[in-house]
Amino acid sequence: MIQLFLKIALLGDLWVLYLLLAASVLSLAVMIDRWRAFRSQRGDLSELLDSLAGRLEVHDIPGAIALVEASPKVEARVALDGLRNFAKGPAAVEEVLTSRWLRERLKLDRRLIVLSTLGNNAPFIGLFGTVLGIIKAFNDLASSGQGGVTVVMAGISSALIATAFGILVAIPAVVANNYFVSRLKQMQANTESLNRILLAYLKSGK
Repeated sequence: MIQLFLKIALLGDLWVLYLLLAASVLSLAVMIDRWRAFRSQRGDLSELLDSLAGRLEVHDIPGAIALVEASPKVEARVALDGLRNFAKGPAAVEEVLTSRWLRERLKLDRRLIVLSTLGNNAPFIGLFGTVLGIIKAFNDLASSGQGGVTVVMAGISSALIATAFGILVAIPAVVANNYFVSRLKQMQANTESLNRILLAYLKSGK
């Protein structure tokens, strides 16, 4: 087992750097994909809420449906399912709203686990590469028979590149993941606010 690990270690940190490079490309692709997904959720939510409440006050259900159909926001899509099931009563509408939000959340949450995983583990992968690089540097030093601080420091400094690269990959992934999770929480709060308007209207018996 030790000999097997030594053979792997003697490959050095180069393959780890390639792995981190692939991880950085994957991370960037996920960031762009999620940015496009969240960017499509544009629109003035406060205006939508006020307009929807106004339509419900005058019992204009078709107008309310047309209003949310015209909005690109995920909150509007959730409300649309609720409005289409108004005739089934408050309990059924509440279940429909919850179900639709869960489906929409799954779409928005897709692939965020990649950013979270890379943000948490890329530094450790880089550190692993550094350890491998140091092992190889000392092995090469022993094999060549050349000594001196300069030779040792050159090998160690080269090995530390993997750790730096790992941190470089992790920081953008963590920042992006936190941003998208924050946006998702905001959308959930907005959806709950909109759902309360629909349920309050239904439960009032209007």
